[in-house]
Amino acid sequence: QVRLVESGGGWVQSGGSLRLSCEASESIVNRSIMGWYRQAPGKEREMVASITSGGSTDFGDFVQGRFTISRDNAKNTVYLQMNSLKAEDTAVYYCNAADIVGGSWYEYWGQGTQVTVSS
Repeated sequence: QVRLVESGGGWVQSGGSLRLSCEASESIVNRSIMGWYRQAPGKEREMVASITSGGSTDFGDFVQGRFTISRDNAKNTVYLQMNSLKAEDTAVYYCNAADIVGGSWYEYWGQGTQVTVSS
């Protein structure tokens, strides 16, 4: 069973930055679609950013150039650099891995890390 462990969440003032990390227990980062999702109280979970094994990235519309996603295959780790944070970015951020093995897709989630942005 693949485990994803997020870190780097915390409290920051509006306009500040945070970098989230997601470390996988196995070497799946280089072959999986890795993503970050978030869920605020009373709202549905939404995609923040994703990166494919080929390096293609995608972002939620609300990101508007403020976040970047990257990965370090040697460390089995994916990062989410968040700049110019706003109060509305406050949420629990989850790491996700979508891995294909033998023609079947497997999806894994981390436990989440809280990000709180004060206005």
